[in-house]
Amino acid sequence: MHVPDGFIDAPVSVATGVLAAGAVSVGLRGARRELDDKAAPLAGLVAAFVFAVQMLNFPVAAGTSGHLLGGALAAILVGPYTGVLCISVVLLMQSVLFADGGLTALGVNISDMAVVTTVVAYGIFRALVRVLPRRPSGVTIASFVAALVSVPAAACAFTLIYALGGTTDVPLGKVFTAMAGVHVLIGVGEAVITALTVGAVVAVRPDLVHGARGLVRPLELRSPDGTALPAPAAPAPAPARRSTRPVWIAGLLAALVCAGGVSYYASTSPDGLEKVAHDKGLDSKAEDHAAKDSPLADYQVKDVSDARISGGLAGVIGVGVTLVAGTGVFLVVRRRRTAAPADAPVTGTA
Repeated sequence: MHVPDGFIDAPVSVATGVLAAGAVSVGLRGARRELDDKAAPLAGLVAAFVFAVQMLNFPVAAGTSGHLLGGALAAILVGPYTGVLCISVVLLMQSVLFADGGLTALGVNISDMAVVTTVVAYGIFRALVRVLPRRPSGVTIASFVAALVSVPAAACAFTLIYALGGTTDVPLGKVFTAMAGVHVLIGVGEAVITALTVGAVVAVRPDLVHGARGLVRPLELRSPDGTALPAPAAPAPAPARRSTRPVWIAGLLAALVCAGGVSYYASTSPDGLEKVAHDKGLDSKAEDHAAKDSPLADYQVKDVSDARISGGLAGVIGVGVTLVAGTGVFLVVRRRRTAAPADAPVTGTA
């Protein structure tokens, strides 16, 4: 659903750019509360993983494909504020390095694909986990539904943006019907990918999933009749901290395999927005991307003739760059959180 240059006029593009900048600013402040010593390095990995899986277009209808948007996945794994930042980093890397999503449309894409999907998905997820069983299966089901709804929500948001600043004269009803219809199908794929990923992490390390915090409660001592017994007077020794390294390595390997190998077999059909734009004439005023001559444009390494090697190498480079950029941002945010108490004013009497 990457919107290219020329789809939306300049005033609305500027307005969505301001909205996106404000959302990123709020995300930076909110992420300080979400990022602890375990979450900060994993957040960069989530961004890299989303980048990789977005390369795996899957067929959804005749001549149409879809790909992960990732807002639901990122929000559930590392928190909604951090999730907005994760998807924003991915969109920035895709636009600047791979000519995927217009530079002038970056505000549109962040507002739609990062903000709308994350906010909608996490709101639905939190509502569902309150009523579903407090078990890993409940988190997985909530993840599925949240991701499923987030994609057509983003399609509706694009329709609204088009209604405000579309550069072509296409009836709004036709745009809405086409966008909503195909993105409901894409939402099913999004839901499956999100639920499988969240379910896999929850199964092995629920403590690393932001949306599953509180899922595992401390053990209680109970009498034979079921009455809770008071805790021992002496506190139990704190459990040894489990390393996040195995999860980080497994996630990175999965991202590299997806981007460097599996992406070669992805569907080559246009995605939902591209298909609708072509069929309805939304792309009649589309403009060439300013980075169309980038060495990595269209997810191919320039001057590498073998398509499999070229695409795989571009994917690996993209994973690496996104991982470094995302991890750098989140470690800086984490350090600012750690430094904040020292900078806070001291109150009280001597």
